[in-house]
Order: sequence, then structure tokens, then C-alpha cells
Amino acid sequence: MAMISPKVGRCCVAALLAALGLAGCVDSVAPLLGGAQPTLGPTVRIHGYSLTDGHASGPEVGNFRWDGAQYRVVGRPTFDVAIFAAVPFGGNDLIVQSRSSRPQVKRIEYALARKLAEGVYLLAAIDEADADEATRAKFCVKSAGSSCRIESSEALLAFARATAARPDQKGSLAVIVGGR
Repeated sequence: MAMISPKVGRCCVAALLAALGLAGCVDSVAPLLGGAQPTLGPTVRIHGYSLTDGHASGPEVGNFRWDGAQYRVVGRPTFDVAIFAAVPFGGNDLIVQSRSSRPQVKRIEYALARKLAEGVYLLAAIDEADADEATRAKFCVKSAGSSCRIESSEALLAFARATAARPDQKGSLAVIVGGR
């Protein structure tokens, strides 16, 4: 599940899940998801593709191994995700929680992964702009490094529901190519 998307790149840094933390993307100081399982198998190889105007570019490649609580990068990825976990959200959706491999990025970032076909996911940053003003006012904490820092799983679920309801799902493509 690790992709670079125009939305993620614009809203965050130019790397897939690990860059979901700036302008418009929700983030947290500590992980908010618990109970993750190795949904993608004990090891997984992911090819990530940027989607822009109907065209895909890439792939960015990463190999990950389940460590009992999350997937941890093995070797050197071409995108900057050090760890991630995915938990079922509803229907064909997963919520993905990740941490960057860049030491200066201390936050936890979130994305929605929508299963399109076996081993193929559309990723979109969980974005505060997808939620209404009341949700943002209730859950967003502004800080120097974040326009919407969240502090509870309740907040994460509220923003994830808003992103999942967005009719124009845009993002990046994650293709599981091995390791299952």
C-alpha cells in the first residue's frame, strides 16, 4: 500500500504514505490504530504508481516484513516508508498508518486504501478538507508541523469516513506483486 499520489504529493511531501502529514492531511504524534494483522501476508513487495490525469508513473518499490505489529521495510525502498500497518475499515477499504524512513519526520500519517482488485489498491491521503467544519473544529489540533494533528482513534475514524465518502477518489495505486 505505499504510493505517491498527486493529492499526497501536493498535500504532503513527495513520498507515499510516509508523507501524509502537512497541509490538509491528518497526522498524529503516536499510532492510533491497534490490532493490526498481517493482512497482506508475512512479507510483501509493493509497487507504487503515481496517478496524474489518467496516467500512471512509477513504480516506486518497497519490500516489507511483518514484525508482529506492523510491516517494516526490508532493504532500501525507493519511497520513504519505514513502517506501516493496515486495518479493515469497511467494505473494500483499509486504513493505513505509516511512519516515514526520514528521521526528521516524527509524525504518524494516515491513508485510505480501497481494494480495486486482488492485490490492487487505490490510496488516498486521509485529508481534513474532506470533513465538515464541525469535525475539523472538534478534532484538529493545529501545531507548527501540522494543520490537523489528531489525538484519538475516534478522530481518525471520523476523518477516514469523510475521505471514504468523497465521490472523486483520487490518489495513487499500490500493487502487491509478491510475498503473499
